[in-house]
Amino acid sequence: MNRLLIMRHGDAAPGFPDHERELTPRGHAETGRMADWLRTQVPGRGRLLSSPYRRARQTAEHVAAAFGGTVETLACVTPDDSPAIVVDWLLADETSEPLILVSHMPLVGALTGLLVEGRADRGPGFPTAGIAELESDVWAAGCATLLRLVAPHDIRC
Repeated sequence: MNRLLIMRHGDAAPGFPDHERELTPRGHAETGRMADWLRTQVPGRGRLLSSPYRRARQTAEHVAAAFGGTVETLACVTPDDSPAIVVDWLLADETSEPLILVSHMPLVGALTGLLVEGRADRGPGFPTAGIAELESDVWAAGCATLLRLVAPHDIRC
């Protein structure tokens, strides 16, 4: 079974242009908490992928610091990208290690819905810094199992 952890970026400040918005102090705190939790949940480092938007990269940097790893930027995981394109990318990727994907709403919800339910309009709402853990033999529409959806307030310090 392959594992995919889909994470929404932490709380971000308003601003323009959208791709330059930064995490708030709350966003840094909640992503730090989730990064520490992830370190206990993912064997090894996993492969860490992030949207190129600043708030997602900042979130991924918290995760990378917890794992001692690096962040790869994936251009097709911005807020308005198609979940079908991400599924195509997942199918082409031959990594066997767990994948941690840091992105945005509505993409994270739509991608989760497409992988689990077979429909992008059936995805869950994600709190900021929330993580959906999925497993599957193949990353195709309707083929994944949602193991859990975890929010920062679910994690005890």
